[in-house]
This record gives sequence, C-alpha cells and structure tokens, in this order.
Amino acid sequence: MTAMPPRTGITPADFDVIMREKVPFVGDMNVRTEELSGDRALLRLPFNERHIRPGNVICGPAIFGLADIALYAVAWLVVPKADLAVTTEATVHFLSGAKPGDLLAEAKILKAGKRLLIAECHIRSAVDDALCAHVIGTYAIPPEKGAEPKPV
Repeated sequence: MTAMPPRTGITPADFDVIMREKVPFVGDMNVRTEELSGDRALLRLPFNERHIRPGNVICGPAIFGLADIALYAVAWLVVPKADLAVTTEATVHFLSGAKPGDLLAEAKILKAGKRLLIAECHIRSAVDDALCAHVIGTYAIPPEKGAEPKPV
C-alpha cells in the first residue's frame, strides 16, 4: 500500500523546521520527523542520557513529550498552518519501561472534525520494539481566518 501525501502538503523537513523555530523547547529535544503521510506521523526521539530515571528507563515526561509532538504533527497533516492547534486532553497509558535508546512515536488520526481532532500514538523502544506507552489525545483546531466565532 502506498502512503498518501499529507492533505496540507507538509513534509517531515517542514515540520522539523516549524518545531525548531516556533516551539524552541521541542527543538531542544532534537525530535526528528521520519514520516508524514495521509493520517499518520512517525517521529524519533534520539537517546539522551538526561532522559534516564532511576531504574535505568526513560522518564515519563520524555515519553509523553514525544507523544504530544507526534499528535501535533498529525494535526498539521489536515489543518493548514496548525500553529494555534492546542492539546485539550490526553490520556497516557505507560505500558513498559523504555530501555535506554531512541524512542519511536507513531501517531494516527482517529477523527478529524472542524473543531476537534482526536488521534492516538504508540511509543515504542527502538532498542527492542517494546510498546512503552499508548496515548490518546484531542487537539482543538482554531477556526479558519475570517470565520465567525460560534456563541457558547
């Protein structure tokens, strides 16, 4: 099966530049986008000794940070200029300790509406392919420019 190009035309290199320039913290994490296609994103968090916690596993904040970035990446697949899309909810299930090494995040869209995008992300260890975490997240999608705000 051939991967569909993103509906917005964003490339992995485009997303990496956006993260470095618009969200410097993400740039500091050195996350790399390996694939953006159709409704799926694949990102890599290179190993960093600073991510290790007692027990010689990668800490939860690094794992969730990678997942949140991957969820943001899939928002960019369907929302042109998703700068103002924000996480409104996330549920994290930590499933196994992530051994020291790179982490891979695979995120995919479950539902993309006009106001909300719901996606899931699997975090795996690149060392042994163990599933480390499962994350479901919701992103609020900003209204298109010029659109009338809806009354609450």
